[in-house]
Amino acid sequence: MSRKKVSRPYLERDVSWMYFNRRILQEARRKDVPLLERLSFLGIYSNNLDEFYRVRVASLNRIVEWGERSWAKESVLAKKTVRQIAKLYSRYMKEYEETVQEVYDELAGQNIFLINDTQADADQLAFLRSYYHDRLDGLIVPVSFSSVKHLDHESDESIYMAVRAVRRSESGKKMYEYSYFELPVQSCGRFVRLPDRDRKSYIMYLDDVVRCSLGYIFEGMGYSDMESYAFKFTRDAEMEIDDDRRNGILQKISKGLKSRKRGAPLRVLYDESMPEDLQRRVIGKLDLDKNDTVLKSGRYHNHKDLMKFPDCGRSDLKFKPMPPVGRSRLDGEGSILERIRQQDSFLHVPYHSFLSFLRVLHEAAMSREVKSIKITLYRLAKDSRVVRSLIGAARNGKKVTVVIELLARFDEESNMVWAQKLQEAGVKVIFGVEGLKVHSKVVHIGMKKGADIACISTGNFHEGNARTYTDCIIMTASRRIVHDVDQLFEFIEKPYLPVHFKELLVSPNDMKRRFLSLINAEIRNKKAGKPAYIKMKVNHVTDPVMVDKIYEAAASGVKVEMVVRGNCSIVTDGLPEGCDIRINGIIDRYLEHSRIFVFAAGGQNKVFIGSADWMPRNLDNRIEVVAPVYDPAIKQEMIRIVDMGLRDIRQGRLVDGTGENLPWTCDNPLPTGSQQALYEHYLQLEAEESAR
Repeated sequence: MSRKKVSRPYLERDVSWMYFNRRILQEARRKDVPLLERLSFLGIYSNNLDEFYRVRVASLNRIVEWGERSWAKESVLAKKTVRQIAKLYSRYMKEYEETVQEVYDELAGQNIFLINDTQADADQLAFLRSYYHDRLDGLIVPVSFSSVKHLDHESDESIYMAVRAVRRSESGKKMYEYSYFELPVQSCGRFVRLPDRDRKSYIMYLDDVVRCSLGYIFEGMGYSDMESYAFKFTRDAEMEIDDDRRNGILQKISKGLKSRKRGAPLRVLYDESMPEDLQRRVIGKLDLDKNDTVLKSGRYHNHKDLMKFPDCGRSDLKFKPMPPVGRSRLDGEGSILERIRQQDSFLHVPYHSFLSFLRVLHEAAMSREVKSIKITLYRLAKDSRVVRSLIGAARNGKKVTVVIELLARFDEESNMVWAQKLQEAGVKVIFGVEGLKVHSKVVHIGMKKGADIACISTGNFHEGNARTYTDCIIMTASRRIVHDVDQLFEFIEKPYLPVHFKELLVSPNDMKRRFLSLINAEIRNKKAGKPAYIKMKVNHVTDPVMVDKIYEAAASGVKVEMVVRGNCSIVTDGLPEGCDIRINGIIDRYLEHSRIFVFAAGGQNKVFIGSADWMPRNLDNRIEVVAPVYDPAIKQEMIRIVDMGLRDIRQGRLVDGTGENLPWTCDNPLPTGSQQALYEHYLQLEAEESAR
């Protein structure tokens, strides 16, 4: 007799994402967070929403509009999700605007004043007049609404000002003329700092600087009055990749980027005080449909610019600096490659300096003992030292292979440029595997004699990310792991060849199966009375199979504890008694990004790190790598990272599927946030290592 499948709760990933983004908003509301950092959190919240609408909501709308019978179930679910998102958006937006005003008011208490065009006095207006002629003159060219059919050629990364101007006829009758223009934020920044006065700082939005300058912008037009209102729209950012196999991959991506710029608008924000006749002209030029979002908003849009708000020299209103901790074990005199061959080592950025990893590549590029370097690259810094080392290695006669992912969202254009530079330097460039994103983060360094070296990372080899994302990099000469990493590059280059990985968990090959096997082992151990638990730290958990297996493990008595930053489809609210699943979501100064998995394994503690979250895309549709950690000291450090996250009541929020984001509680809380605690731990560890 077959057992009936028990239906378990599952929270849609896009609804859970809204709950996650609200946790960022909650950080901006906290009085114990420095004021300028609160502004930064508000900017991050706004920037996240933009990308979410451009990608996820765009995808949902496409499903709703598809109309195929075979997609009827998906269409109904997508429509329901879009409605839920709209309700949450509206609710959170009120909270957001209140927070922005609250922070501005508190800044005024610190003698940093944000003033608008109506508040500027004569001296400030004189400064703005000079500013216009020095910086803005010629950058703003209004376009009449009557001259364009649609705004399909305009970028959704910009803010626009809609202008209603009055011209009077000879009889004195008012005649309205309507135009719009793009704010030149790229050239001037979003905020203009006016001259300080009496130890007080004054800041003005570029929007208001422009309002003060309308007379200069429209000089000679004969208008008697002018008023301007901001609006912003978000486009569908999904690329239409041509499936014509005659086109090379670079040409496909280039064509796709152009199609992204022409993506249909799907969300519009406009100043709620905008007159109705001007509203009609703005909305009418955007070709919206019933599923798109049109919202009245405040005077200012595109708050992602708050991440670059002038600090006015007030370091006391920012987080206390945490300079990266060096690793004397790695960075001392002599060969860093030889040190790694003698003993495994690790970095946890940004607590540790990313320069240690760069030194590995730098030495490999020059060393006569190195014959080859292979690396996977997903995102790259603007002036990448990683790429410079790889180009140097190729010029030094090393065999250099780079797998570069051209479909890294919003970094496609940059990656194309780097790919061409690498090819020109003689580097063998592989553009991934068709149909699969290469999201793994690994390096293989081939030596002429003795053991080769491998690096496995949870994050991108990106200098900028390494200053703001928490990621772990393990460097090892373990033959078992190094051999598998080498095999991975063979698999990427020739995916049609069968490859069996003994040590690495690799998707889409067998990662999901092996994770399920590890969880099943915990269930068996629990029934056998052996130690059984699962601890993990990831960005997202949404794969239905993995979610269901976690419920099964918890129902069997296996204790499950997670630190999950973003999307989480597990609903712990209302679970049966004895079903022990607890999930903490941490938002702090650094973006939590490392993926670490710990299984009790009957008391052995099996530990893994890697690039994969538990999402269908990571487990089924990407090339990802998760590696075992064997070095006892590093193993203990990885467990420490997860445990400190589970003890963080200062920055943690309960992720239970309700969206309430209640404060996290636990039995043995840390006295500080986990990020501060880890930093202090690494300082102490380094002091001990230096003393030895």
